[in-house]
Amino acid sequence: MSTNEVTSITPKPHWFSIKEAAEYLDVGEPTLYRWMRDGKITYRKVGDSTRFWQEDLDAVMEVFHSEKDVENAKKLCPLCHSGELIEGVLRSTGLCYFQPKKTKFWTLKDSNVETEARMCDRCGAVHLFGDLKKLAALKEEQAEQKAKD
Repeated sequence: MSTNEVTSITPKPHWFSIKEAAEYLDVGEPTLYRWMRDGKITYRKVGDSTRFWQEDLDAVMEVFHSEKDVENAKKLCPLCHSGELIEGVLRSTGLCYFQPKKTKFWTLKDSNVETEARMCDRCGAVHLFGDLKKLAALKEEQAEQKAKD
């Protein structure tokens, strides 16, 4: 190889035509055209051709997790996917709490959200989970306080 040659280590993006994109998303071509017109999907023009990158198509898909999925996710290590998590408490000079950054805008009551910890017995990763009910209550109090102001 000569010193004037330039090599690219990044792979070229995979282009999808309208037909291929519709098949990939499992929608009709008219739906794809409507999404393009409404600005719901990113597309590119190459000459007179319309093309999509896979990232553009994947961005259109949304995942809606159920409460059951969220609870099941707490039972798996996100690093090694082991199901053996050991419950415990993370301590420093006491319990560890999550405190929202904007505490001065939150209620004057205790704005610390309790956390629970689980440790993977395979890889040792420690995962923290906050009390969502307490966080929701703080948000409600914040909204009520704004309504009074």
